[in-house]
Amino acid sequence: MAVSSPWASQKFIGPIVDLARRLNADALVAHVTQAQDEDEDESHAKQRGEETLKLLTDALRDAGIKADAVMLFSDDAAKAILNTAAARQCTLIVLGLTSKSMLQRLIAGNVPGNIIRQSELPVLLCPANWNGAV
Repeated sequence: MAVSSPWASQKFIGPIVDLARRLNADALVAHVTQAQDEDEDESHAKQRGEETLKLLTDALRDAGIKADAVMLFSDDAAKAILNTAAARQCTLIVLGLTSKSMLQRLIAGNVPGNIIRQSELPVLLCPANWNGAV
């Protein structure tokens, strides 16, 4: 599972716990650390990533799901996620989407689109405004 923010982590805890239980699966939570804008330094980006990973990993573990977390440092988030999924022998990639517009994705890069096009694994996308079970 790849998550982009503490907000996304909180929103998807329930559905991810439910999915992991039904699949009898372990979870690997990944966050790619990148500065969000010119004013943010690397330590703020790292702190935001650690918060995000801890929130979701702790919730999974509290629910009885075996979960590991990995902080990735890369300018190419899609490639970092795909390489990590391959190296850790993952069988499914779950992405929590942000509410970025198409223009924002064109400017900043379309991580979900790149993962879908390049992945050899199934990819489950959870829209930012989605509220439900998988």
